[in-house]
Amino acid sequence: MGKDTMKNIVTKARKAARGLSILSTAEKDRILLAMAKGIDSAADWIKKANAEDVERAGKSGKNSAFIDRLKLDAERIDGISRMIRKVAELKDPIGEVLERLERPNGLVIEKVRVPIGVIGIIYESRPNVTADCTALCFKSGNAVILRGGSDAISSNKAIYNAMKEAASAAGLTEDAFILVEDTSRELVDDMLNSSGGIDLIMPRGGESLIRQVVEKSRVPVIKHYKGICHVYVDEHADLSMAEEICYNAKVQRPGVCNAMETMLVHESVAAFFLPRVFKKLSEAGVTLKGDTAARKILGSKSIVEATEDDFHTEYLDLVLNIRVVDSLDEAVDHIAEFGTDHSDAIVTENEKNALEFTKRVDSAAVYVNASTRFTDGGEFGKGAEIGIATGKLHARGPMGLSELTTYKYVVTGTGQVRE
Repeated sequence: MGKDTMKNIVTKARKAARGLSILSTAEKDRILLAMAKGIDSAADWIKKANAEDVERAGKSGKNSAFIDRLKLDAERIDGISRMIRKVAELKDPIGEVLERLERPNGLVIEKVRVPIGVIGIIYESRPNVTADCTALCFKSGNAVILRGGSDAISSNKAIYNAMKEAASAAGLTEDAFILVEDTSRELVDDMLNSSGGIDLIMPRGGESLIRQVVEKSRVPVIKHYKGICHVYVDEHADLSMAEEICYNAKVQRPGVCNAMETMLVHESVAAFFLPRVFKKLSEAGVTLKGDTAARKILGSKSIVEATEDDFHTEYLDLVLNIRVVDSLDEAVDHIAEFGTDHSDAIVTENEKNALEFTKRVDSAAVYVNASTRFTDGGEFGKGAEIGIATGKLHARGPMGLSELTTYKYVVTGTGQVRE
């Protein structure tokens, strides 16, 4: 696929974006519900296509966490259609008046939400991204160009075609969402050089892909590089609660960016807490790495030594670092040094410590007495998410409908001219 082809795709998307910006909420919701039915009808087809991707991944030696991100069973396919229906139920942000001001001269100035325009998604092994991003971009009035990776190409095509056919049958004639089937790196470069055509790029995948996109893109990028998430078990923690939270944050789905990679434990509770949680985590197959204090408590044969590099590592697997700290200060300092501004939690019954933690830990999502696994658009009531942003401009944390908008000023007068 050459640059002229990408130019044509961008041209189609920009034309579609103009039409989407004026679609009524009722029209968008009707088409979204048709898309959901399309996924339901194509479930067997999608499952078959996904099996091809999973088989290729297995033959190429991909690990279990990778295959888990890739795999679509009946429950996950049903989850895709439920997600689309949920997005249809959400409030449409387009046209919302954020501010209204009437000036002394009679001018009425309104700050109004509008779509961003054309959004490019560059993603790897999660086929559900195809549906998530399409639904959110469509509801928020944005056209979207989807470029998935080769590992999930069969699944992506099946999901995309099911949604596209259903939307067309429901009367959508615009190229509101376009899947680029060419998975070459050259195609990525073409997208990244489409400034003036694509308004925003969002990479979804591993750190190497995201860094490549950020370094090369001439289009604004919203991203997070990786999720090194922490749970700090405070000296005032309910230890039964802490055990459940830490287990969930690591084991429930280890191959995702909001899973815990390091557990910090206050020294005053470590001797009692660590053996309890060690047993539960070990039975789940978690490999533990610890500092000197943690190894002294658990035994050096049970837990290997954690290096500084380990604390900088996003495992995305059943591997966990443990560090014993002497204070809330030391826990916060550790997170500041090794964290990635994604999701970090404290388990404590002390309100002062909880408040101090939430003020001092500068992450996109900060938790008190809850698992970091909730950093997710669906769990945050956004229906789905187009990505998680850890920067500080435009959007932060899970991005849903409102984060896919910008604003403009609409100024209404009665003939005023400036003197």
